Amino acid sequence: MCEKTLLAAAKRGQSAAFDALCQPYSRKLYQTTFRITRNREDAEDALQDAFLSAFVHLKNFDERSTFATWLTRIAINSALMILRKRRSSLETAVVSGDDSGSEDAPFEIVDHAPNPEKHYAQFERERILHKAIRTLRPKLRRTVEFQHLQERSIRETAKAMCISVAATKGRLFHAKAVLRKSLKMKLLRRPRTAGRLRVLSAA
Repeated sequence: MCEKTLLAAAKRGQSAAFDALCQPYSRKLYQTTFRITRNREDAEDALQDAFLSAFVHLKNFDERSTFATWLTRIAINSALMILRKRRSSLETAVVSGDDSGSEDAPFEIVDHAPNPEKHYAQFERERILHKAIRTLRPKLRRTVEFQHLQERSIRETAKAMCISVAATKGRLFHAKAVLRKSLKMKLLRRPRTAGRLRVLSAA
């Protein structure tokens, strides 16, 4: 069954269709959550939370982006939420454990967990890029979503779009030019600390 058919069935509440819809993206989503949490169990928890949230809110998916893009954003949010909970629990444990009444400064535990603020900043940069991609003409947008957001090769993208490799490269070239102009204007209106956005490569 194609993704569109599976999506329609999943929106009607068919859990089997939803499982089949998510299965191709599970590995990449786990890699994404692991890069954020740096912990296997937390990454798995974030992924399961993301799947549950996606299933519950699937009817709200308006299909203006690909399902993979939408699901990835949910997974990133789930991983960031777990990071915040982990940091909050650590701070609570340190405070509650210091009940000796000593006036000396408590032993400081160095938190090696990834900084949620940095991850959120990265997520914001990706969100701006995805928003810019949604403003592209439909043919350009779909080509970019296949090649860049789903990390497919030029040849795989051409096959999925049913066009030639040369046509795929042409679309990506034009899309990149439009995105650079759009992102440059957005960054000019944002603080310099917002950081640079990585624009996709057509190579």
